[in-house]
Amino acid sequence: MSNEENKVTEEELDQIIEEVEKVEAAAQDAEAELEEIGDEKDAKIAQLEAALLTSEARIQEQQDGVLRAKAEVENMRRRTETEIDKARKYALNKFAEELLPVIDNLERAIQAADTENEVVKPLLEGVELTHKTFVDTVSKFGLKEINPEGEVFNPEMHQAMSIQESPDHESNTVMFVMQKGYELNGRVIRPAMVMVAK
Repeated sequence: MSNEENKVTEEELDQIIEEVEKVEAAAQDAEAELEEIGDEKDAKIAQLEAALLTSEARIQEQQDGVLRAKAEVENMRRRTETEIDKARKYALNKFAEELLPVIDNLERAIQAADTENEVVKPLLEGVELTHKTFVDTVSKFGLKEINPEGEVFNPEMHQAMSIQESPDHESNTVMFVMQKGYELNGRVIRPAMVMVAK
């Protein structure tokens, strides 16, 4: 091979090397560009994932808030129903308390009347009928008499005015009722005043 042929070959070889270097540089540029695009995509994906997690957390908070609000509304509804029921049951409480002295006075009048006197008998019958009508009317609205004579003493319904020894009664038994008690729909509005055996 001659020098000239070698030269061409060297020139060609230099051109090939140059082209290979250009291709390598272009490949590196493309790789860097792809890496940059990949980094941008990864950053965008990470950003979207973070936004998704934030949105899911916000949705969970809102669902919890809705559940709490529903529970609070249900509790409020129950409380309101209970209060309305109590108001219905015990609306007459003050009124009933004011009527008790009237019932007591009618009973005292009946006890004090002379049943042997013919002049008083018609008057006594009128008072007894008035008392019966009165008691029947208030009992329709839930007012009940507490007359515990002979029963075991109950501090929730009875008020002990005195304690006496008695051979005829068991211990802790009501011997005598000084004043009847009353309850309205199961709630004591006036305890019975009693004498208890010891």
